[in-house]
Amino acid sequence: MAVHGRDRELDLLDELVVRARTGHGGALAVRSGPGLGRSTLLRWAARRAAPDFRVLSLPGIRAEARLTRAGLGRILSEIPDNPHEVRCSLAELAKDRPLLCVVDDAHWLDRESLEALAYTARRVGGEPILMLFAAHNEHILIPERDRLASIPALPLPPLDDETSRLILRECAEDIPEELESILVDLAGGNPRALLELGRSLTPGQLSGTEPPPATLPAGSGLRAVYRRRFFRLSETARLLLLMAVVEDRLDTVTLGRAAASAGLDLAELEPARALGLIAVDGDHVTVPGLLIRSVLYADSPLAERQTAHRLLAGVLERPDQSARRLWHRTAVTSSPSDAGRLRVAALNAEPTEAARLWTRAAELSGDPDDLLGAAGAFWRSGDPARARILIRRAQADPAVPPGEAELLLGEIELFDGLPGRSRALFQTAAESLPSERRLDALVRAGEAAFLAGDIIAYLELAAQAKDVPGPELLVLHFKGTSAAFANGDFTTPLRRLLTLPVSCLDHIWASTAAALLGDDTAAHELAGRAVRTAHGGYSTLRPAALHLLSQADAWRGRFTEATACSLEGLALARSMSQGNVATDHLALLALLAALRGDRENSERHAVQAIQTASTRGLNRSEAFISWARAALDLLEDRPAEATARLEVMTVHPVVRVMTTPLYVEAAVQSGRRDAAAGALHLFDRWAQTTANPARMALSRRCYALLADKDAEENFTAALALHRLGGSPFELARTQLLYGAWLRRARRPSDARTHLRQALHIFRHYDAPGWAERARAELRAAGESCAGPESREPAAGLTAQQEQIARLAAEGSTNREIAARLTLSPRTVEHHLRNVFARLGVRSRVELARFFS
Repeated sequence: MAVHGRDRELDLLDELVVRARTGHGGALAVRSGPGLGRSTLLRWAARRAAPDFRVLSLPGIRAEARLTRAGLGRILSEIPDNPHEVRCSLAELAKDRPLLCVVDDAHWLDRESLEALAYTARRVGGEPILMLFAAHNEHILIPERDRLASIPALPLPPLDDETSRLILRECAEDIPEELESILVDLAGGNPRALLELGRSLTPGQLSGTEPPPATLPAGSGLRAVYRRRFFRLSETARLLLLMAVVEDRLDTVTLGRAAASAGLDLAELEPARALGLIAVDGDHVTVPGLLIRSVLYADSPLAERQTAHRLLAGVLERPDQSARRLWHRTAVTSSPSDAGRLRVAALNAEPTEAARLWTRAAELSGDPDDLLGAAGAFWRSGDPARARILIRRAQADPAVPPGEAELLLGEIELFDGLPGRSRALFQTAAESLPSERRLDALVRAGEAAFLAGDIIAYLELAAQAKDVPGPELLVLHFKGTSAAFANGDFTTPLRRLLTLPVSCLDHIWASTAAALLGDDTAAHELAGRAVRTAHGGYSTLRPAALHLLSQADAWRGRFTEATACSLEGLALARSMSQGNVATDHLALLALLAALRGDRENSERHAVQAIQTASTRGLNRSEAFISWARAALDLLEDRPAEATARLEVMTVHPVVRVMTTPLYVEAAVQSGRRDAAAGALHLFDRWAQTTANPARMALSRRCYALLADKDAEENFTAALALHRLGGSPFELARTQLLYGAWLRRARRPSDARTHLRQALHIFRHYDAPGWAERARAELRAAGESCAGPESREPAAGLTAQQEQIARLAAEGSTNREIAARLTLSPRTVEHHLRNVFARLGVRSRVELARFFS
């Protein structure tokens, strides 16, 4: 089998083989835990060295570990008396051709043989000898026992997730994605574990009707390694270790109290640490990895395991530990009557704890409702793979309530799957759910259609939901949104909707409605409320709420705040395995960077988003990425490319309407005025209907670009509306376009006024590309770059430093500046020191001259 995921290690081994072939010997010790591929790498090196190397293979044998020089006796006909003679013997073997000595499982080699070989390995630099050792990490924890400490080490890290998935697919071609994810987590990047798990899968596990493997198969060699280590410990050490196995958040205080209650000595844990079965991380005691934890739990004696549960249940006494205490107690009693108490505790627990409680309830009751409860908790805790498997198991039970499984699975697909599949699941759920819940399912199906840019499907769902009873907010949302998409009256229902929200989900619907109404302030406030109320049962909505908040900031020209929101939302979405929401944030980050002219960061975010977006059919994200790239095309003076990119962006007509101002500007510059005029009609209708000053300003700017005679009137109106709408960046964009128009109309003095203001705003937004465009227009308008009018007073300063410097130049005191900018006087003083240093001035008088 191919060696996957070890390219760096193979390159190093190959280099050592090549060097030894030319007479420059070397040595390397490959170190890792069990199953990570030490032996595989040594076998690869032996094949790479053949046939021109003489290869000596010396695997360590546990049974001979205490037999003096037993290892040397297997490779040398006469056993030397000392390490120097061993070196001479190996050098003699390398006289006619290079020598490769492969010592696998060196930790099982007898001490004298290993010391002699290590002695030789340290002295082969000038000979055609390569010494390769493979050993586990156990002795690294006890340096005085490590005979290989002075030999260069090659540690083997776990494989990454992508490589782990590749290995599993080689074992089982048709493995479902969710089962694959669970096994990747279980194996923790251990290639041997991946092979053993993949080869042991049953048809029921592959189909989802049986639970996934909880640990390695019974005949696993790797499982046997950890089992032997476990039973080498004393009974006391095993019991202490098992407390860390059954409680994955065990702190040292709880462990100490539990040990004291049973008279156990914590010093007994040291052998377990030396064997790599436990680790102390600050004030927590952990088992290193899910794989080891699962093996120890499965192979430990039942009596010892229950004792560990009982001891922990006895010391978890605080109110905030009640759920964990109940979980440990039910592990001992295992009574079906405990399921009810577990359900109640799960409803009030955080998602990870709730998942454990629901799972235990399902084990005790056999009720498919408990499986769905566990699935929902796993989903909220960021484990959609395990949630999907539990849902499929529940669906196989005829007692599961109709529509409930499809509703939950549809939600998971909406946030981390295929929007088309999500829509189908929600529609199926709507057919089975009670009438009072049908509308909720249909609205969610509409959300999936919107994510995919399928407006026709959205309108069909709205028509289907027309006579379905349900909460007024959902009725108004569907009615208003569908009317907006169909060019109908959408303002009346959506404005009524804004008065109704109560819950987090309500605020999300309302923020979406406010955005359609063009009320950016209300959209921002409602999205902020959604973020603040996204806890408990609504915790999975927080990344989506942050996306709405980021959009609202972006439309108001608050790019820094929008970027911060999306970075937070991206991190949270990834931690919760919400791939679709993460892609939404990446696409928005790409757009925010592009609007400022930051190609590097825009492309970095776009590249991360585009594969998921195209694979899953996330057409809204794809449209945002096209928008971002078109904005960069226009900035870099490629209007024809920007026009073409926006013209093919038909996959999401809503986003296409929002890009109209950019499209009109690009189309006009590339000589396609008729196309630009045709596109403007729908955007103008939306702007006039919503009466949003910022949107109306953009519309008037577009008319100015298209106008022959009344351009100045439209530009002037646009500037006035911009100031009402509160979007400084778009104001600067309009001033730049107006200034260019004035320059071409031979009015350079008027042009310079607007161009200077645009330059100032672009610099405030850290948009160097747009600032350079403004400077170029200023130069074309006759302003010398060296003159006082074009000199950039804040060259090298931040926006805040420039603001403080200007106020100081006008005569304001530090205290007055601090009060005006809501800063402390000390902060103002600090900034002014930096300003003086950067501008080369020594007093406020010189500063005033600089800005005059």
